[in-house]
Amino acid sequence: MIISAIRTVLLYIIIIITVRIMGKRQISELQTSELVVTLLMSDIASIPMQDTDQSMLSGIIPILILVVCEILISLLMLKNSSIRRAICGKPVIIINDGRVDQKAMTELRMSIEELFEELRQKDVFDIKDVAFAIIETNGKMSVLKKSASDTVTAGQLGVQAKDNHMQAVVISDGEIAQSSLEFCGLSEEWLHKILELEKLKISDIFIMTADKTKKYNIIKKEGNKCA
Repeated sequence: MIISAIRTVLLYIIIIITVRIMGKRQISELQTSELVVTLLMSDIASIPMQDTDQSMLSGIIPILILVVCEILISLLMLKNSSIRRAICGKPVIIINDGRVDQKAMTELRMSIEELFEELRQKDVFDIKDVAFAIIETNGKMSVLKKSASDTVTAGQLGVQAKDNHMQAVVISDGEIAQSSLEFCGLSEEWLHKILELEKLKISDIFIMTADKTKKYNIIKKEGNKCA
C-alpha cells in the first residue's frame, strides 16, 4: 500500500512537470494532438500506480516519449501551416456576413441549440446581431457583432478615456507576492509605507491588490473591515 502511494505521488509530480513543459496552453485550450497526449499520459500513468509489479520506468519512459513527440509536433506546426491544418484542422465560419452556413454546421455536427448556447456565452441573445461567427481549432467560438449592435467605444464617441491598469495581488493571505510587485513596478519599501499609513501588518491582510499607478485596495483577514 505504501509503495503504491509513493508511486502515485511520484507519477503525479512527473505529469505536472510534463504538462508545464508542454506549456500553459495545454491546461486551458487543448488542441487535437495535446488532447491525445493528455489522454495517453493518464492511461500510461495508471498502470504502474495500480500494478506494483510493474517498474516505474514502464510508466515514466512512455510519458517522456509522448512529451518529446508533442514538443516536436508543436515545433513542426509552427514552421509548417500544412502540418498544423492536418493535425488541428482550420477555423470554420458558421455565420458569414449575417448568414448562417447550414452546410458548415452539418459538417461540424453542431445543432441549432448548441449554436445558440455558444452565442449566449458570448453575450449575444439575438442571432440577427451577429456579422461573423467562427469555430476556432480549439472548439471555441469567436463572434463579431454587426456595427449597429456592437457596444460603442469611447474612441467612436470621440471621448478621451483614461487607460485601465490591471490590478495584481501583492499580498495574499499574509504573504508578499514579489512577482506581482515587480509587475506593477512597485517595491517592498512602498508596500511597507502603505501598511504603516494604514496602521496594518502584513499578517493582518487577506488580499491586497495594486496597479502601476500605485492605486491599491486592501481586504483584511476575517473579522476586519475592508480599508
